[in-house]
Amino acid sequence: MESIDFNTIISFFKKIPINKYVLTLIIAGVWMFFFDENSIPTRLEYDRKIHNLKREISFYKKEIEDTKLKTTELQTNDLNLEKFAREQYLMKKADEDIFIIED
Repeated sequence: MESIDFNTIISFFKKIPINKYVLTLIIAGVWMFFFDENSIPTRLEYDRKIHNLKREISFYKKEIEDTKLKTTELQTNDLNLEKFAREQYLMKKADEDIFIIED
């Protein structure tokens, strides 16, 4: 295997005509895409965060709707209110016994 001389590599790149403006644009483009505050990896991270936040928003909107529905049921129906109090707070009447069975 033949070793490649450093001078050979340099002479190869000297043969390629590169305009100083093109070189400046390439360097600026690389800087903007990878090292700048608004680089591509940063944009991808922001897009991921936005996606997660939108998912959380939809989850909490659904929870709010469910809570509003339960609140309306409890405020309009006394039987539902009694059932809720018995199940959540283990309330009972004076002559009743409560047995809690856990799985």
